[in-house]
Amino acid sequence: MEEDFYATIKFKSGEEIFAKVSYSEESDRTFLVLSTPIVIDKIKNRAGIQGFRVEPWLKTSKEELFIINMDDVLTISESKDLETIAMHETFSRQYDDYNQEKKLNRKMGYIS
Repeated sequence: MEEDFYATIKFKSGEEIFAKVSYSEESDRTFLVLSTPIVIDKIKNRAGIQGFRVEPWLKTSKEELFIINMDDVLTISESKDLETIAMHETFSRQYDDYNQEKKLNRKMGYIS
């Protein structure tokens, strides 16, 4: 395992994600280990103000680490963009809080 780095990954399927990445080589194959991969979309509201929407790559999974075969990757680009890295780190912290068990109460809304 080498040192972790932030990168944008484009898959052969067309998906594009951003994650903290490390890689592992086993026999003749290379795998990427992705930490909290996210999808970043540029959005614009009616007033014309632009911003970003950050979502988890896999919305139904609570896992933080994913192993990807390098054969599925079209390209990978290391990122030094501090704004994007800060978005990822903020999302990672919030995602950790979201994944913790929460007790239901009436302040959350209607309970049925």
